[in-house]
Amino acid sequence: MKRILKQSVVFIMVTSLLVGCEATRNANNSQKGAVIGAAGGAIIGAIIGNNAGKGGNGELGAVIGGVVGGTAGAVIGNKMDKQAQKIEEEIPGAVVERVDDGIVVTFDENSGVYFDTNKYNINSASQATLDKLISVLKEYPDTNILVVGHTDSTGSAEYNMTLSKNRAYSVTNYFTSKGLNSSRFTTNWFGEEQPLHDNSTAEGRAKNRRVNVAIVPNQKMIEDAKREAGN
Repeated sequence: MKRILKQSVVFIMVTSLLVGCEATRNANNSQKGAVIGAAGGAIIGAIIGNNAGKGGNGELGAVIGGVVGGTAGAVIGNKMDKQAQKIEEEIPGAVVERVDDGIVVTFDENSGVYFDTNKYNINSASQATLDKLISVLKEYPDTNILVVGHTDSTGSAEYNMTLSKNRAYSVTNYFTSKGLNSSRFTTNWFGEEQPLHDNSTAEGRAKNRRVNVAIVPNQKMIEDAKREAGN
């Protein structure tokens, strides 16, 4: 597993046409927690790229926060490493990235969770993949979750913004319908504004139709880590 640390200070996005996981990259953050410093925007950049979008309605900073340094950061890193490993075990082939104190899981239409054309309901095939992630989120309750939706550039910008919003909320609502506390979630969306791949190709458009899920420590985990570290 490989740790990805990006320095972009931007906002996070969830995708539109699918949710799916691919090959995984993860790094041992428990070894890095003590020296990361305060690069709190890296996880945001890992989800949406280099430019902040205008869609969505959540205050992402309240979810992401800053990076916890020192020994407490190492404690949190170890816990998040274990959670990332569990996600990889439960969802083989998922793209799982460890970024700062958080975890980013990317779903696209090739990874097992997807939406029918111009629709935002989660079909039964997609539910099976999401259920596996839900089981991990229940096992590790001391986290907050950001769901962000994106689309490709096909169709009008206004239509795509609404579609990404509806698909993002479909994912969030599915999570909460399965017993996850709604207070853990923030939902955001960016339509076609945050492409990570070339929209002029079919392959690029498929990858831009994505949903990202960011998992970050909540205040309880942070306080517990500080006590454990003797801070």
